[in-house]
Amino acid sequence: MHVETFQVFCDLVDTASFSEAAARNGITQSAVSQQVRALEERYGVTLVERGRRNFSVTREGEAFLRAARTIVEAWQGIGRDLGTMRDSVTGPLVVATVYSIGFHELPPYLEEFRRLFPEVDLQVHYRRSNQVYSDVSENRADLGLVAYPQERKGVEIEPAWRDRLVVICPPGHPLAPKTALELKAIHGERFISFEPDLPTRKAIDAMMAQAGVSVKEVVEFDNIETVKRGVLIENAISIVPGESVASEVKAGTLVRIPIRGTFVWRPLGIVRRRSKATTPAMRELIDLLKRPRPEEE
Repeated sequence: MHVETFQVFCDLVDTASFSEAAARNGITQSAVSQQVRALEERYGVTLVERGRRNFSVTREGEAFLRAARTIVEAWQGIGRDLGTMRDSVTGPLVVATVYSIGFHELPPYLEEFRRLFPEVDLQVHYRRSNQVYSDVSENRADLGLVAYPQERKGVEIEPAWRDRLVVICPPGHPLAPKTALELKAIHGERFISFEPDLPTRKAIDAMMAQAGVSVKEVVEFDNIETVKRGVLIENAISIVPGESVASEVKAGTLVRIPIRGTFVWRPLGIVRRRSKATTPAMRELIDLLKRPRPEEE
């Protein structure tokens, strides 16, 4: 027996009309009669009296009507409940991010998201790039954020925003007075590098090779904070995402120098597990992360 049959019976009693019940349910009048007759045969009772001028519900029909209304209300309630769950921005949300994005570019987005959706339990895990991909593909994180995103097995990439790579140096460095420079201006300079397996390091190496630039590598580090510290200690330079030194530039401890050229933009991407259903919380954070930033518009 289909749930729709209970709805047909309720509509028949409410309208006292086979034709009106048929119209409400998009079926023929004879189909309504057949469904009611099938109910009566199944339970061995008469549910309605079918006079030519009078329509009435029997005592058994009244009992059946009460049960039918309960079933129909429960059936409709399933749709309402599932719809609420589908649209409700609540529950856990785990984001894995590389350090440079998580420490310096993600915080304003997190603050806005938490303000808009306080019922979401948002957790951020800070990882190296390869770990971000594996966390997402192995379902330890709902979303990942990486620089220079690459398609990998089991995940898909959505472009987010982009940031600008800049040269940084201490205020007393000979390059510090420059307001902008060509990449060739750093040829031969003492340089603090990221470790070779990091995507940003690979992109910087490719930029230098394209420009015919070589530097004197002093030391390699695996994260942005130690790179900045190394620049200060060694009175050297480095190339880093511009937003990652905003606080140091404001405090006057580091100088940020734009590099001329179109190749200095660092793309950032959102990593998602290919087979994972998108929750409302995931959807809202993705939408927030994909909004254009002022410098990109």
